[in-house]
Formats: sequence, structure tokens, C-alpha cells
Amino acid sequence: MATRSLRGKIVAITGGSLGIGRATAEAFIAAGAQVAIGARDLDRATSTARAIGAAAYPLDVTDSSSVEKFYRTVEKELGPIDVFVNNAGVMLVGRFEHEHDDATAQQLNVNLLGTINGVKAAVPRMRDRGRGHIINMVSAVGMVGLPGCATYSAAKHGVVGLSEAVRGELRGSKIRVSIVLPIPARTELTSGVGKGRFVPYLHSTDIANAVVRTARRPRYHVYVPGWTNPVTRVLGLLPQGWRDAAGRLLKADQLLKTTDTDARVRYEQRAQATTRTQEV
Repeated sequence: MATRSLRGKIVAITGGSLGIGRATAEAFIAAGAQVAIGARDLDRATSTARAIGAAAYPLDVTDSSSVEKFYRTVEKELGPIDVFVNNAGVMLVGRFEHEHDDATAQQLNVNLLGTINGVKAAVPRMRDRGRGHIINMVSAVGMVGLPGCATYSAAKHGVVGLSEAVRGELRGSKIRVSIVLPIPARTELTSGVGKGRFVPYLHSTDIANAVVRTARRPRYHVYVPGWTNPVTRVLGLLPQGWRDAAGRLLKADQLLKTTDTDARVRYEQRAQATTRTQEV
């Protein structure tokens, strides 16, 4: 597929005022696109938008009517959306058996239902125009469950299943669906989270640049960094005992022991109290 120019294209990003969302907005703007960011904290979104040259709108991804309004308003004010990035997310770390029901519901609502709402808003409009690109921000844990963030892993696995199914329904159309599968980046969402062996933390810009490359040249699986693609696929072919051993080698099973819970207090209290942190 030929590389596409993004100059003048309309890009909408959910959870676009912090971390990866903001970096992605900046990368699209640098590529010549017009960018709309949506977030529940409109003051923060407005401040970010002014700083980077985007447009800000209120958005609660867990509310389908809010997502519909966001989509309609962006198209009314900026024009038909060419690329819709479902980026909003929240991650709460802890042992699953101790997770409060509210924390479970919040992670499912923001990470999975929020993406479902975004895809539902985008598909009919893109189908009517006969074009468009939906990019769903997943995570490496969308392919491999990670102890210490079981519900987050479950939600991201759900986004992978959703994306694959919708992609199948759209086959033959000119609507593209992509999933971005990065290893962790140093953002507020990962504050205090322990690091596995041999797996470095990314910068937000690493993921943002991968998203923009995908918009220019659409493909379905987007692993960030690229070397995690063959590693993940090989691990998936191994017997479960070998996969468990690989997880121990990478210290993936040490997340609960190596996470600095004190360093996560500010993020998790704010996330659980107000659901205001809907971005990675």
C-alpha cells in the first residue's frame, strides 16, 4: 500500500491531553493534520490544545452519547474525521483478589467499553463516506496477560478481539482498522510500575511516531518496538510451561513485588475518585 499524506487530514484522539495521547496529537500536527483531542478534564484538554495547536472537546468515553456528540461536533467544526484514535485508558495495579468492584468496572468501562463506543461512532460515518481509519491503542498485555493488572489485561484482550471482528466485518471496504501494541512507556499511567528484565521503557514519542506511521501506511498489527512482534508470536507457539518460564525469565511475574505503590498513589487516587485520568 502506498504511503499516504496526512496534510490537511482530520484526526480525532480520545484521551489526548496527557502522555501518549498528547504525544500522538503533536506528532499528527507535525505531519500536517488537523487534530481534535477529547478528554473528561476539559480544562486540561484546553490547556494542552492551546500549547500544541489542536482543538479540545469534552469527552467521557464510557458514555456513548458523549462519544457521539464528540464525533458529531468535531466533524461539524473541522470536517469529516479521517483517522480516529481510541487512546483513552486507565490502569490500576494490584492483586486481582483485592481489587474493588469499582476499580474493575472503571477499567472495563474506560479501556474496553470506551473503545467500543469509539468504534461504534466511527464505523457508520466512515462507511457512508467509503473511507477512514480506526486506530485502537492496545498494549503488549493485550496479547499476554500480566500478573498485577489482570483486569487491565482482560480489557485490552477484549479490544484485540473487538478489533479483529470489526476488521472482518469491514473487509472489502476502504475502512482500515489497526491495533497498536506497545510495551510500557514512562507516563503517569505507569508511574511506580516495576520494569521487567530485558524490556526497556519507551518514550511517549516512540509510540506516537508509530501511530503516525500507521496512519500513513495502514496495517493491522503494530508492535512497538518492532522486535516484540516475533517474540510475542514465538511465545504464543510455546507450550504453557515454557511460556511461564519465559515470563519468569523476563520477570513479568514480579510486577506486584517491584511496583512502588507509594509512587502510584497520586495517579490511582485521582483515577479511582473521578475517572478523570482517561489517557495513557
